[in-house]
Amino acid sequence: MKYISTRGEAPAIGFLDAVLSGLAPDGGLYVPESWPSFTADEIAAFAGKPYHEVATEVLARFAGDEIAREDLAAICQEAYASFAHPATTPLKQLAPGLFLLELFHGPTLAFKDVAMQLLGRLYDHILSTRSRSLTIVCATSGDTGGAAVEAFRGRSNVKIVAMFPDGRISEVQRRFMTTVEDDNVQCLSVGGTFDDCQAILKGMFADGQFANAVDLSAVNSINWARVAAQSVYYFTAAVALGAPLREVAFAIPTGNFGDAYAGYVASKMGLPIRSLTAATNANDIVARAIEEGRYVRGQVAATSSPAMDIQVSSNFERLYFEAVGRDGVETGRAFRAFAESGVLDIPPSALAAMREIFRGRAVSEAETARTMVATLNETGEMIDPHTAVGVTAAQAMLAAGDVGAPLVVLSTAHPAKFPEAVLAACGVDAPAPRGAGDLFQRPERFDNVSADAEAVKARVRAFARAE
Repeated sequence: MKYISTRGEAPAIGFLDAVLSGLAPDGGLYVPESWPSFTADEIAAFAGKPYHEVATEVLARFAGDEIAREDLAAICQEAYASFAHPATTPLKQLAPGLFLLELFHGPTLAFKDVAMQLLGRLYDHILSTRSRSLTIVCATSGDTGGAAVEAFRGRSNVKIVAMFPDGRISEVQRRFMTTVEDDNVQCLSVGGTFDDCQAILKGMFADGQFANAVDLSAVNSINWARVAAQSVYYFTAAVALGAPLREVAFAIPTGNFGDAYAGYVASKMGLPIRSLTAATNANDIVARAIEEGRYVRGQVAATSSPAMDIQVSSNFERLYFEAVGRDGVETGRAFRAFAESGVLDIPPSALAAMREIFRGRAVSEAETARTMVATLNETGEMIDPHTAVGVTAAQAMLAAGDVGAPLVVLSTAHPAKFPEAVLAACGVDAPAPRGAGDLFQRPERFDNVSADAEAVKARVRAFARAE
């Protein structure tokens, strides 16, 4: 299995190199050279299997012969043994035809753990066999940073720097990063937005001299292994609801578009998905792109669902690449122009291809709050604001009769991650974070830095070189 860049100007590489590289040297994102697939019988055989076994089957298609099957199986089993629920990602029925897929049973109470717990062990396997060490830099809008720090803390061949936008994530999200005491972890509070953090990270990769000097890698959703790992729970959820004999639809709260794109990956592998609804908050660049055909960068608005406060959704480039017939030259042209102008007009044929499976729905702050309290009152389920965005979009689809299949909302975080938003909307306190009872008593460690690329690079360089 080889991986190519969405911009068509980088050489094809293997799975392990794609995992370690993150961003391609031409600025593009890695995707499989061709899509692996499952037959209907193979998908049906997932029914009743433990989650880690399904993960092994799916990831083996992407890894090819680069990881021994028994090693991959051990990595998956160990990764998901860290989850509090025996099903790893359990389904819960919310209403007739409407289900929640709970993705928050990992150690940092968010869906990012599903991929990151696996990625930490995958890095260990690769680096130990190659006698290498790396510096991972992570830009986070909230949950990725905590999940990455938890997955890589204490690992001898990795140093990790987590950048987060100052004052734009919840205190619980911040403390999952900043209360970690391991010496291989550094946290930077950046005076700007998540898009500023993400732009700084991309600039680090574009600076080849810097990237080589610190052995730079990334575990944001641009990393292909993250996307591949997230595609697994689409299979387990759909099979539990009758796939492949019937289609299943999904509504996905989305910011950087990685989780929604993972559903697209599952569909390319043969999973019968009726539709994927990209549900956004007020930062609705993806919803507008799908519904209106223009991908236009705006100003980042602070909301109660901060992990989605993004106006440049990196993984949208992967979808665009597929929609233009895997034309790397066109994709590179379009996204270089977008970086300059902040506007990308999607060609009509590409937009039609996207709309074959994707829908877009933006959700207001008022709708989010109403859905949180209504869900609690009507079902007894307390949901976080990100999940509420997905539920709002799903309910709108059901009301319009625009589904025709069981509809699954990806519940991306435990409500304990956002206690202020839960209290404001529902008038009751969220439960204390599971397994983190002393989270608010632990001392924090982080440095403040301006949203200046050179200043951040200097911090990373010094940390990478420190003994």
